[in-house]
Amino acid sequence: MLRAGFDFTLWLVIDLVFLVTAVTALVMALFARDDAYRAADKQTKSFWLIILGITVALNLFVNVLFLSIAGLIASIVFLVDVRPALKQVSGGGRRGGSSSDGPYGPYNGGR
Repeated sequence: MLRAGFDFTLWLVIDLVFLVTAVTALVMALFARDDAYRAADKQTKSFWLIILGITVALNLFVNVLFLSIAGLIASIVFLVDVRPALKQVSGGGRRGGSSSDGPYGPYNGGR
């Protein structure tokens, strides 16, 4: 009895992690610019929206572990490979400068 409750809770947590990862990747793919995908030399925006949309649908309606893991892998590939490339091309994020850098280089306090 106790093990059955533990197993149910464990699978519920795993399914929730898979779903949250897929939804996060889908939302990030949705808000990225279409031309950024081409500039980053990645698959098109519609390709990623279809793949991630299918992943979210599978996680919501079909409870097959193999398909859920395949969707998780697709979501991770987007989050780890495609998203940073899109941010770099789009000019988002920091590029390694310090917090005192201005638009023309580091601010040295008028020295």
